Amino acid sequence: MTRLLGDTNDDAFGTIDGGVGTITLNRPARRNAMSPEMLVRLGDLLHLMDASDDVGCVVLTGSGNAFCSGGDVLDFNERGGEGSGASEVDSSQVAEQVASQRATVGKIYAMDTPVIASLPGAAAGAGLGLALAADLRIGSPRALLVTAFASVGLSGDYGVAWFLHHLVGPAKARELLYLSPRLDASASLELGLLNWVTEPDGLTEQTRDVATSLANGPRTALAHMKRNLAEAPRSTLFDAMDAEVPRHKACGLTQDHLRAIAAFADKQGRGSGGR
Repeated sequence: MTRLLGDTNDDAFGTIDGGVGTITLNRPARRNAMSPEMLVRLGDLLHLMDASDDVGCVVLTGSGNAFCSGGDVLDFNERGGEGSGASEVDSSQVAEQVASQRATVGKIYAMDTPVIASLPGAAAGAGLGLALAADLRIGSPRALLVTAFASVGLSGDYGVAWFLHHLVGPAKARELLYLSPRLDASASLELGLLNWVTEPDGLTEQTRDVATSLANGPRTALAHMKRNLAEAPRSTLFDAMDAEVPRHKACGLTQDHLRAIAAFADKQGRGSGGR
């Protein structure tokens, strides 16, 4: 039975069904451009789902034909730009956005629960940051990835530069940020920015299949894998190996591990002429 979190008219809403929590960015008329309400709702839903025993995997997607087009440029224009027409940076706005980024992109990256970004269409600017923060990305052939910041005279936010540096390397990251090429689904797949591309009418089904597999997988082991991977870029090999051991041993105490090795032993025994 599907459990609805929020209202389907909200700028972002959630559902929980069969161990999979789905968050839908929901401003289709603006290609799911970010709004203050959307970001607050997204942060709240991520926190709730990561803390819920009913959720083993989170899917982040967009309504309509887009994933998220990033900051709302029309709104920027109406209020005098990103700086709201001021002559100097407002420190309170900086603090507010720092908190927002940590609650959204930061939460996606750091939360124990695996996150899949399912892209029916474009992910641009800060919306690209949301997609890149996810553990896995699935796109339709209409998926389009673009940094977009240089096109509107901004340097970028929501972790896009950091993720690109780690995902495609510093040279390619500079190209994507400075020149802002539009990467179609095929180019994004080749660069490793998408894990899979599937036909539009199969996107929901494939996303669901992968999400269900993760939700029904060994949750403690997956959470520890995610931590190992998150720490890897800032650790030496020996520090990383030292940190892996207690997590690995903790997994050895879980029912997931004990059931898996018992099933393996039973299968091997039957395969060799045992029971």
